[in-house]
Amino acid sequence: MNTMSDHGASVMIENCGKTFADGTLALHPATLEIARGETLVLLGPSGCGKTTMLRIIAGLEAPDAGGRVLFEGKDMTSVPIEQRNVGMVFQSYALFPNMSVADNIGYGLKIRGVGKSERASRVAELVALTNIGGLEDRKIGQLSGGQRQRVALARAVAIRPRILLLDEPLTALDAALRDRLRGELNRLLRALGITTIYVTHDQAEAMELGDRIVVMQKGAIAQIGTPRDIYFAPRSRFVAEFIGAANIVEAAIDKGNLVLSGGRIEIGGEESIASAVVMIRPETIRIVDPDGAKLIGVIDSVSFVGGRQRIVVSGVSDKLLNIDSPNDIHVRVGERVGLSVVPDSVRRLPGA
Repeated sequence: MNTMSDHGASVMIENCGKTFADGTLALHPATLEIARGETLVLLGPSGCGKTTMLRIIAGLEAPDAGGRVLFEGKDMTSVPIEQRNVGMVFQSYALFPNMSVADNIGYGLKIRGVGKSERASRVAELVALTNIGGLEDRKIGQLSGGQRQRVALARAVAIRPRILLLDEPLTALDAALRDRLRGELNRLLRALGITTIYVTHDQAEAMELGDRIVVMQKGAIAQIGTPRDIYFAPRSRFVAEFIGAANIVEAAIDKGNLVLSGGRIEIGGEESIASAVVMIRPETIRIVDPDGAKLIGVIDSVSFVGGRQRIVVSGVSDKLLNIDSPNDIHVRVGERVGLSVVPDSVRRLPGA
């Protein structure tokens, strides 16, 4: 069942920057192409420009001179938001408290002149799609946070927009509910086949929802790529540290070996360099028998984190090394251990 008209629309942002009246540069000129039906996540810390970019796409902000927004190749830069056929879900949800759930979902259809019968049919379809059956007659104040989020989403897609814009829609929810709804949202977006642009500061959301992720830093695009590219092949120290846990190590390279105080990691090649910066993800390091190991350290701490344990090791480099290991590996604080690192998992980063 597809509630959309055909598929989403392609979006092109050309040289779009934003400087506010007080001189604040919120967004450096950026160019970005979003494919029809793609879910693109704008990810970054507060103040990085991701919401500004979303608002420019929506038509809530005008880009600086020279910037253009195109839908399916058509210039929409000066087209007002109500004529852009975009659906929006904000962090606050912005639902009407005096209306029932069904009336909230059907509101956009009503003001567009959609007949009562068709309106009721489309509302029923979306109620089923978002799993809020039985709540149609309730007022918004009688709903939980998760139910409100579903109503806001249903209302946004009821008008059959070709582009759906979501700005931190799960932030107000508790962690367990946020995790569950993230999975539901992912399934819903795939079912709709709509072009979706999703703003978040949550890396887990970005990884689960995005076909591609745009990592933003200080008003500029730091990197664009698939979740796997962003995670395993960050192009900067900022991206490496912002996406998941990362060990950032500074060391010399001697004939393809990373030289550390606790030993060596073979990283391939014949290069020698006095100082390099590398990233090693915690899950790519294994605890092994210290006898014969090329890398030796001492257990500093062990923490249980659900399905895994975080082991912190000292003596390997100038910084403590974080390791994510299965819970069936038993080590004690103060114990001497060997470490094994998959060579391909060591990622060189720019800078020293």
